[in-house]
Amino acid sequence: MKKSVLKKITVFVAVMTMVVTCLSGCGGGKKRMMFGTGGTAGTYYAYGGVLAQYMRNYAGVRVTAVSTGGSKVNIQSVQDGDYQLGFAQSDVMTYAWNGTRSFEEDGATHDFRVLGSLYNETVQLFTMDPDIKTVSDLKGKDVSIGASGSGVYFNALDVLEGAGLGINDINPQYQSFEDSKEALKDGRIDAAFIVAGAPTSAITELATTNGVYLVNINGEVRDRIMEECSYYEPLTIPAGTYPGQDEDVETITVKAVLIVSADADEDTVYRLTAALFDHADEITQENAKGSELSVENATSVQTLPFHKGAARYYAEHGITVNTDESSAKTEPGNTFSEASDSSENN
Repeated sequence: MKKSVLKKITVFVAVMTMVVTCLSGCGGGKKRMMFGTGGTAGTYYAYGGVLAQYMRNYAGVRVTAVSTGGSKVNIQSVQDGDYQLGFAQSDVMTYAWNGTRSFEEDGATHDFRVLGSLYNETVQLFTMDPDIKTVSDLKGKDVSIGASGSGVYFNALDVLEGAGLGINDINPQYQSFEDSKEALKDGRIDAAFIVAGAPTSAITELATTNGVYLVNINGEVRDRIMEECSYYEPLTIPAGTYPGQDEDVETITVKAVLIVSADADEDTVYRLTAALFDHADEITQENAKGSELSVENATSVQTLPFHKGAARYYAEHGITVNTDESSAKTEPGNTFSEASDSSENN
């Protein structure tokens, strides 16, 4: 073979190798977005992995779901530009927008927008002690109330205050979902708060192996909570949701919301939104939370502005959402006595 021909072949192979390397290493020209979820034992992490898959497959975006400390971390990471997508409880994103509660020290952030509300974040109080039948029975007990400064922490404070208790009336333990499960199983705590979509894997596992009791948050306790904090809604956990749960359990809920960077490209966010809501049936087959995917539910939280890309998708389905930052209908937040204290791992 002539040297000139061999040289041409060598050059061609080198060029093709560079092209293949770039396509594999650079994502084939696709945009890359980091997606903050939550702790590995919570709903955020498992569901986030499924949603990321559908966004990769149908939106043409390299979405990578990562385990995080939950809502506050996700919001701050979007603010810092480290993440472009993230889960957040509807109450926590309200704190962030207003600079209250867990964001009082760091200050308000308006660097995120709503892509859509996804499912109910159920406030679940569970125990292995059959004598703990009401929230008031937590007095003097060792109770896990979530990581310090988290959404779970503030939800726990709201529930305690609704029952006329303060944090000084219990022995608070600041634990993640997984740590709460293990501590309850080992007898190191008496009860724990978990805020996540029901059924939650940590509770299901414990109910299967050891048996647990879910405590009702209802009656006057729930009425007072909802009067003070308008972002809560009543919710019933149907009998049979967990092994051994023979009766309905009454409680409260906030929303699990998918947020996106305010700087994200409009067309990209439109495709991300369509990738989820156009494939709700397929997503449901992989995770039960997919059954709550609908444009009606997605647009149910309108206190904060939506991204224009998501708004365009919802408009095509007959629903108008607010995209104007200046007209955000923010709320003053909780007025309970513990509101200035700080502590999630959803």
